[in-house]
Amino acid sequence: MKVMVGGTFDPFHDGHKRLITRSFELAGRNGTVVIGLTTDAFASRKVHPVRPFEERKKALEGFIRSEGFLAAYSIEPLNDRYGSALDADFDALVVSEETLPVAREINVLRRERGHRKVDIHQITCVLAEDGKWISSTRIYRGEIDEHGRVIRRESENARDTGRGSHS
Repeated sequence: MKVMVGGTFDPFHDGHKRLITRSFELAGRNGTVVIGLTTDAFASRKVHPVRPFEERKKALEGFIRSEGFLAAYSIEPLNDRYGSALDADFDALVVSEETLPVAREINVLRRERGHRKVDIHQITCVLAEDGKWISSTRIYRGEIDEHGRVIRRESENARDTGRGSHS
């Protein structure tokens, strides 16, 4: 099975690990995983700084090697929200709850272009200790670490930025 997944993957956290792991599980031993990694230009739209493409690529490759996944894989530059998913021949797209709407758009656009729909596999987002999603933005803000452990409570973050309540 040929599986596609995409993202910025920075900072690389447990939610990303779940997404990549599920992609390799679906692909199976003889399958292929195509990972779309946002280019520096596309990633610059994020609300937080993002490491350069090559550094993020190395982190992804390091995780893949450390897990010993058996499927073949490739990492390709992702210049927009769809990448090669609109025209490529593949079987499944792995997304999070957050990116499910984009996967649905991809299938609509594929049909308009005369391509078959692909299966969409949605993972559940990984929750931090505080019960909220682990996200790169929350890690960057210093609220949690890459495993979802709380570093600072939201009330501390609000106070640090001058938005907390004043007693």
